[in-house]
Amino acid sequence: MEGTVRTARETRTASGPLVVALVCVGIFMTTLDASIVNIGLPSIAAAFGTALTGTVEWIVIGYLVVIAALLLTFGRLSDMIGRSPIWMTGLIVFTAGSTVCGAAPSLGLLIAARALQGVGGALILSTSTAILSNAVPASKRGHALGWGATSVALGASAGPTIGGFLTTLGTWRWIFYVNVPIGLVAILATLWLIPPRVVRSEQKFDLRGALLLAIALGALTVGLSFGQEWGWSSARVVGILAIGVASLAVGMIVEARATHPIIDLRLFRNRVFASAVGSLLCSMLALFAVGFLLPFYFEELRGFQSERTGFLLTPFPLAMVIVSPVAGALSDRFGSRVLAPLALAITTVALLLVTQLDATSPMSQIWWRLALAGAGLGLFQSPNARSLMSAAPQSQQGMASGVFATARVTGQALSVAVAGAVFATLGGAAAGSALAVAAASDAARPAMEATFLRAFHAAFATCAGFAALGALAALVRGRESPVQVNGSPAPLPLKATPA
Repeated sequence: MEGTVRTARETRTASGPLVVALVCVGIFMTTLDASIVNIGLPSIAAAFGTALTGTVEWIVIGYLVVIAALLLTFGRLSDMIGRSPIWMTGLIVFTAGSTVCGAAPSLGLLIAARALQGVGGALILSTSTAILSNAVPASKRGHALGWGATSVALGASAGPTIGGFLTTLGTWRWIFYVNVPIGLVAILATLWLIPPRVVRSEQKFDLRGALLLAIALGALTVGLSFGQEWGWSSARVVGILAIGVASLAVGMIVEARATHPIIDLRLFRNRVFASAVGSLLCSMLALFAVGFLLPFYFEELRGFQSERTGFLLTPFPLAMVIVSPVAGALSDRFGSRVLAPLALAITTVALLLVTQLDATSPMSQIWWRLALAGAGLGLFQSPNARSLMSAAPQSQQGMASGVFATARVTGQALSVAVAGAVFATLGGAAAGSALAVAAASDAARPAMEATFLRAFHAAFATCAGFAALGALAALVRGRESPVQVNGSPAPLPLKATPA
């Protein structure tokens, strides 16, 4: 138990706001790298003389798959040996991976280095929420988590812009080299603020559970990522998804019987924790597709250039950035029982309003709808994260942080898969491709536009349905953990694994 107490106090020994700033830099850097590479893929493909589809896609997918596969494992390890050693290792591995990516002489080595980056990203993201939660008193936890949510929004939205800027001024290699000075500064800051101290634990590492969960989450991420391209009924996709589902089922059985599991399933008996995870998953299902679907609307239906598309999407992350810290501060005073369902109700309305857009909608009508959707997500994220972390015992904060990050990544992959499937099945993808090459005077253009919009509206209506489901999940949350006068959280009753 002494090790657990020391783990909980690791970040409280330093200045809370500085630790929060440090963690936000790490979150921004790893989130940025999930989106910054997309803009450089054409240059990378040209440099290595390969097609823009196929093997080169693993530069993006490989990074995400490794992160998804390892989040739970590293979150659990941080409970056993301490958050700071895992965090520091993540910064070192990520920075080293970025260096190798930038210098990679071949496509194969670049993909391998991206996987190494993914290991570093998983180490960072699996502990970031727990470190943020413990960096400040529980009475300020929501505010700290709000800044974490802001970092996610900034990283995801700034990727294409920064990537395009670096690629234009120099070479695609600078997309990776830019992480090196940031990583080195973060490593030095960690040594100063939260120097790594490995704590002792008598618990045994659940290797079987870790392997099964890694295979399950990795396979599911691959299947969902390539489902649209390979075909949902293809043998490859069906086989990979079957492996993922089977591994997940067996993994849950193993975890239920393990003495020291990677993920303690008893956490989900806590209604606050289960509700927070469920509503988080639904929110990602609802909103991650916004950045996936709208570029098709802007570029194929409206004929805008990609640079203008990036600008038009700005209200969505900008509203998130503005609202998230405020929402976190509000959750410190009022909790999430009202804020979380209200936020997802706002999101539901915003997504339904997007279904009213047509081929001639003015930009002002698009901007305020996107801003409303971003504000809804910003209002939801930090209060929900605060509830999730407060519901977990102190000895399982790393595990809860891993679950939080895994639910977010899984929801994002599912969002693109589901929205893309609805859009393509109803003919939107084919109509969009035809519109992209059709002349304005083409007699068939009105029919193609109608088909595109029908599929586009159906996809967003589906997303709105997920947001509404998330609001319902948040409504049944129940009583949240009170904050004790000493600033420590008082988790809801839970029979936790002994530390």
